[in-house]
Amino acid sequence: MKAEELRKLSLKDLMKKEEELRKELLRLRFKKKIEGLPNPMQIRNTKRDLARVLTIIREKQLRGEA
Repeated sequence: MKAEELRKLSLKDLMKKEEELRKELLRLRFKKKIEGLPNPMQIRNTKRDLARVLTIIREKQLRGEA
């Protein structure tokens, strides 16, 4: 997920995306412990996507786009 794509989304959509990514990260962590992941980089990529979303949410809040 690119930052350019995320910047086009509204604040409400970004909040939904944040929630989805948090759930996905939790699901991946459980799956890793229970059965293992075929691609362990999924966790790292999901964390980075979540960080991007949180950064853009903060940018929009500082600009007053709430």
